Amino acid sequence: MEYTYLGRTGMKISRVALGTMNFGPTTDEKEACRIMDAALEAGINFFDTANMYGFRPDTGFNRKGLTEEIIGRWFALGGGRREKTVLATKIFNAMNDPNDGPNDVMGYSTYKIRRHLDACLRRLQTDRVEILYLHGYDPNCTWTEAWEALYREFYRGKFDYVGSSNFTAENISDAQATADRKQILGLVTEEHRYSLLAREAEKDVLPLCKEKGIGVIVHSPLSGGMLSGSIFGTIAQGGRSQKFSGRLSDAERARLTKYHELCGQLGESESNVALAWVLRNPAVSAVLSGPRTVEQLQSSLRAAELKLPDDFCGELGKIFPRP
Repeated sequence: MEYTYLGRTGMKISRVALGTMNFGPTTDEKEACRIMDAALEAGINFFDTANMYGFRPDTGFNRKGLTEEIIGRWFALGGGRREKTVLATKIFNAMNDPNDGPNDVMGYSTYKIRRHLDACLRRLQTDRVEILYLHGYDPNCTWTEAWEALYREFYRGKFDYVGSSNFTAENISDAQATADRKQILGLVTEEHRYSLLAREAEKDVLPLCKEKGIGVIVHSPLSGGMLSGSIFGTIAQGGRSQKFSGRLSDAERARLTKYHELCGQLGESESNVALAWVLRNPAVSAVLSGPRTVEQLQSSLRAAELKLPDDFCGELGKIFPRP
């Protein structure tokens, strides 16, 4: 497994990270534990979760916090599981907690940051996380309040670094400007949507993060399964590509057919090509693999080793042009 420093930090993470969104709604706890054990064994040390995971209305699940609980029970099994894991979780969304009253809404405040972070740690059965992500932008909370609240919890030892998720370039710039004035580290990573089918981040977010030394963790590298090749075979029940494949236009299906044929010429799976292409960008620190099974996890490990030829990437650019 390849490792890289996360942004401006001295902490190394695996270039393929474990996304846990499926744990609970589509992957039961027993299989989730098998996946996490297999990830550690394969050298994946970076696990990504969020306080709202467990909420998947398309599968009938509405148990926000369930994924963190599963990870917490896995940590409780011992064997150095927690010590070997670089753990990231996220706060921002409403948690359907009646005790939050009128504050059970999306966003941040000193009140909400403290309460939701403490709840994350209880579910995860740990005293701190390595990275606390802000899981969206809140226009109602100033960066002055947010940074003061976050660093109050930082000095209490509840997390090591702050990251952002789904921020625009403007959001990131505003956050860093306030952090610079306060002479604090600020954001060390941005978790962002990026794939062959979603290249908008190349216009501003990726260049900005590279300039400022902010690591980029990529989510949705397979665009909801559209780049996994599943539309050309049996689509797994519960997979996200299942709901998208029936809505493809003729032009979209033709483009994915060209991609399927090109990957076949290279002798590599569509999934691994899509992941390897993302990792090829020098602004990207790591890519999230969100497996539903151990077999899917093991298949994705190839992406960290796969070096795509320049002429092949040129052909990919013709199929999926820059924005």
